[in-house]
Order: sequence, then structure tokens, then C-alpha cells
Amino acid sequence: MDDRVTELTPQQKAAILCVALGPDGAAKVFKHLSDDMVDRLAVEMVRTTDVPQEQARAVQIEVIEKTLGRGAMSQGGVRYARDVLTRALGEKRAGDTLERIANRIEATPFEFLRLTPPDQIYAFLRSEHPQTTALVIANLPAPELAASVIAMLAPEEQSDIALRIALMGQLQPDVVKEVARVMESKLDVVLQAEYSPAGGVASLADILNNSDRPTERNILDYLSLTNPELAENVRALLFVFDDLLKLDDRTVQLVLKEVDQKDLALSLRGASPEVTDRILANMSQRAAETLREEMEFMPPQLRRVVEEAQTKIVAVVRRLEEDGTIIVARGGSEAEMVI
Repeated sequence: MDDRVTELTPQQKAAILCVALGPDGAAKVFKHLSDDMVDRLAVEMVRTTDVPQEQARAVQIEVIEKTLGRGAMSQGGVRYARDVLTRALGEKRAGDTLERIANRIEATPFEFLRLTPPDQIYAFLRSEHPQTTALVIANLPAPELAASVIAMLAPEEQSDIALRIALMGQLQPDVVKEVARVMESKLDVVLQAEYSPAGGVASLADILNNSDRPTERNILDYLSLTNPELAENVRALLFVFDDLLKLDDRTVQLVLKEVDQKDLALSLRGASPEVTDRILANMSQRAAETLREEMEFMPPQLRRVVEEAQTKIVAVVRRLEEDGTIIVARGGSEAEMVI
């Protein structure tokens, strides 16, 4: 079975199946569901945009043991969900259902790009004005996707786009929707739900938190030269490798338990003496000696390799913070610091 299918939740599989069945088939399914099930499945269908034929076929085989022959791509989204709900429940109940789930749908005018490869988005943006590029990247449906796209830009373009994102205020929704509409027409995909666009420092920090180290460093260096105050505001929302010094001893020890020792040795090749000392101080004597020996006998390394290792260490910190294992104090007022 396709690995992409085995990783799906039952609710995701149900949404893909309904998309694959088409409006009429999906409407028949909806007629047999409770209001709660209709709500949950409708939310998932809205989030389900482009479904590769192979994945849709695998889901259908798993559920009803038949093959799918609907063409190369199936499409879901808000319009599709409304069509299915209207056929199944009638226009009034369909409208009520969509209104009930509106607050549970996290979508942007660029939601249709969620499953679009970053290189395709980059190819489209190459001919666009930098401000348009910044707007699109700032409003992509996932920071990981935005990070992948911005990493494809030339260094000087990264800096310019990052500055534009950081300085971007709230825009009129119609402006963002129009940009999305034009992009949608060119890529021939379905426009998603309404969204309040976001740019600004938080948006840029979210993108950099998911970028590789060279991209992060290039943008921060540029901001430091052109707008030091803005650079500090962005840094306050980031966690970079040197910020290991800001962690308390217990947190450092928890991080070290999750880190690959080879990555740790590589990462310290490019670290400051303060960071290296802090790491070694939080290891057992035997482990610290082993690490020192590995670093001593390690051949010269490319800067790229060292930075990749540092990125992996930072990723561990961010993962542990996300799952609540550790708390990382960020920049801000004294009242916001962890005590």
C-alpha cells in the first residue's frame, strides 16, 4: 500500500474518498451521516485540495476494493464541499453547515498551493514584482512551504523579500484575494476560503524558524545592516544555534539526550567557545571526553556540513518546545520571561 495512504487518518481517507467519488457519490454518503459527522468531514474536505490519482485509488481500494478512473487529479476545496453539501442537504442546510464550520477552517486565499511543489511556486514568482512575491510568501498556508520557496531565491533577493515581509502591515483582504485569483487562474487550481492576511515580523520569524541556516543567517545579516531594530525584533522570535547559551542546564541536558552525537560534534566545529563549554559542562565526564576526542580527530569540514548539523540541533530544541518537554524563554519584557 502507498505509504502516503497508511499515514492518513480515517477522517482524511474519508475526505479523499468523497472527493474521488464526485459530487453525486459524495452527496449520497453525506445523507447517511449525522450532523456532527457532516461537519467534521466537510472541514476535512475543505482542507483536501489536490489529490494524486494514485493516492485516491489506493484509498478507494482500501475502502471499497475498486479502482478509480477519474483522471489525473481530483479536486476538493470550499467550492467542492459546498456543491456536495447542497446536493446532499439542500441549499439552506448546506449554508448552515458551512457557517458552523467556518471558524474551524484554517485556510488562506493561497490554500490551493499547500500541495504545490516549492519549485513551481518559485517559478511563478520569478517574474513577479518583489512586493507581490513577498505577499505570496508571507501568506503561504504553511511556514515550511514558505521557507522552501524563500530558500530558492538568490541571497540578495532573500534579503529584499524578507525586509518586505517584516515591514508588511495588514492589507485589504480584496488585494490579497485578487493576487491569489490571478495566481489561481495561471495554475488552474481551486481557490480556497476567506482569510485575514498576515505579514510582519511574526510572519518572517515563522518562515526563518523553518529555513536552513544559510538562509536564516543571510537574511538576519542583511536586516542587521539595513534595519538593526527590525533585526532585533525578528531575532527575539527566533531560536538559533547560539541561543543554546540561553537554556538552563536541565534543558540543555534534555536536548542532548535527543541529539545525534555525530551531529553534535559537527555542530560544535563552528560554535563559539562559550557554546562548546556549555555543552561539555552538561555532559558526563566520559561523554565529554569522547566528544572532545571526536572533535579533535575529525577532519576539516565544509561550512555547509557544519551548518546543517547546527540546524538539526536547533530542530531538536524546537521539537521539544512544541511538544511541551522544554520551555524556551524568548525575547520580550521581564513579565514574559519564564520563572
